[in-house]
Amino acid sequence: MIADLTLRWLVTILFALSALEIVYAMFTRRHRWVDIVGNSLHLVMAVAMGVMAWPRGAELPTTGPMVFFLLAAVWFAVIAATPIGARHRVADGYHGLMMLAMAWMYAVMNGRVLPGQSAGSGDGSAHGHHSGHAGMPVPGADMPGSGMAGTDTSGMPGMDMSAGYPAWIDVIDWIWTLGFAAAALFWIYRAFLSRRASTDELSHGRLGALSQAMMAAGMAIMFGVML
Repeated sequence: MIADLTLRWLVTILFALSALEIVYAMFTRRHRWVDIVGNSLHLVMAVAMGVMAWPRGAELPTTGPMVFFLLAAVWFAVIAATPIGARHRVADGYHGLMMLAMAWMYAVMNGRVLPGQSAGSGDGSAHGHHSGHAGMPVPGADMPGSGMAGTDTSGMPGMDMSAGYPAWIDVIDWIWTLGFAAAALFWIYRAFLSRRASTDELSHGRLGALSQAMMAAGMAIMFGVML
């Protein structure tokens, strides 16, 4: 969950617009079956990220989504390595990394599956996310009378759940943050290059680039608040 309401709405709007573009492209263009699967995975991702930004979304179980997006990453990797994806290997590789980033985010929020984590709540939900990520607080961390931001999910004061987290998790979060920020700039540049195009194909490509830019920007923000 993102604590700042304005930032929360910004992320929600970014992923909502991206999801709308994906739906629009799926219904207005003819696609190969692999493209339909890929677009569907991106649509699920956009919805999941929009939901994750809100308090109720952050309380949902994380194990199932983590496995789902890990399999989605494998899907894109397989497509990129086969003749089916020969024309779009770089793009499919990027999409695979995006799905892997989703799986990583759910793994961090789970609090139990990564080596060195000790903040698991035992239910596989986002409650296991450590309070050291200032932008994504643990439920119960701001309960009256605690006196400290770091509490466990039962509201006991003074229990800093970030204490058991190794630094390498934040290092990887930094890599994802900077990587997606760079990707957002790249996709904006791609959209800018095709801004004067008049054909339907290039128009769809421009919208697709803008959609990818919004998704990458949203991912960068989500990883940024986890630092």
